[in-house]
Amino acid sequence: MVNRIGLYPGTFDPCTLGHTDIIRRGAKLVDRLIVGVTTNPSKNPMFTPDERIDMMEVEVARLGLDNVEIRGFDALLMKFAEHEGASIIIRGLRAVADFEYEYQMAGMNQQLNDRIETVFLMADISLQPIASKLVKEIAIYGGEIGPFVSPDVKKLVDARVKQNGIRGQL
Repeated sequence: MVNRIGLYPGTFDPCTLGHTDIIRRGAKLVDRLIVGVTTNPSKNPMFTPDERIDMMEVEVARLGLDNVEIRGFDALLMKFAEHEGASIIIRGLRAVADFEYEYQMAGMNQQLNDRIETVFLMADISLQPIASKLVKEIAIYGGEIGPFVSPDVKKLVDARVKQNGIRGQL
């Protein structure tokens, strides 16, 4: 029997409840799910790649899923997927705007390797508005991020904001 390997890539800066929802649900679709934590300097990350990998390991451990593993990568997504033996790329969608970008990305990825399928999972309705970028912005301006991230991630984000002295002011 062939093991179906899925890859859920992202920057996860920080990991949100939306991300863990997609991980939990995506893990049901494959024998093994790799959460690929990538670099993306254009997103102005709050956390280093190693910090994000550690964050994801804690979050996945909290989910109690034994078929999920975390890997960092700094390469073209399809090259990483091929290296890991993935046959499925899992992408989360929150809104129509996400679909347009993800549809284009899936088309380009298919041109690079048509043996790897992209599967879109809609975020749970209660989690659809959550975006890492917005979580960071809310934290910087002193807002409450608890409804959007786990308590562990909240502590990390709050500590980073305080450490860097990047609180917004009225």
